Amino acid sequence: MDTLRAIYQHPAFSEEDLNLIFARHEKLDFKKGDFFLKENEVSNSYFILESGIARSFVFDTDNNDITINFFTIYDIIIEASSLFQRIPSIENIQAETDCTVWKINYDDFQELFLSIPALTEWGRAWMSYQLFYLKNRSVEMITKSATERYLALINEKPDVLKFAPLKNVASYLGITDTSLSRIRKEIVKG
Repeated sequence: MDTLRAIYQHPAFSEEDLNLIFARHEKLDFKKGDFFLKENEVSNSYFILESGIARSFVFDTDNNDITINFFTIYDIIIEASSLFQRIPSIENIQAETDCTVWKINYDDFQELFLSIPALTEWGRAWMSYQLFYLKNRSVEMITKSATERYLALINEKPDVLKFAPLKNVASYLGITDTSLSRIRKEIVKG
């Protein structure tokens, strides 16, 4: 439950609210390579990552696998557009390593969302943070060098560099595998 407590932090939550929310989560294990969600499926749940690494990815017009995001401990694994708009996902979400997660179904979340006012406030704060994070990432892809983006990833999500394949890290950074190798060598020298 420590993982759930780490996620559902908001001053408006009562202990009773948290107990109701926690009771609707199911603990699951995913093996490396398992999918949380596949392209064209409608998402029916989200997951809170207790251990492991997952990633979301899409295929570009040349059918290249491009990493959109990495999920590490205490991240919420979600494809919000699909889940909340009830539309097919354009993303795939897959376990990069073995993962332990807490799953909550869409219907359970909706019921809690409508009955616990503090969950509405928590959701608004979480979505605002996600919007800020995605906007910042979009700007940094243009304004920061590949080396700066790599160093930021090391700082923000060091486990990604330990466990994710370098080709996935390179696509997340918007560079080639060769460029990533060069950047890594330069950092080791420096």
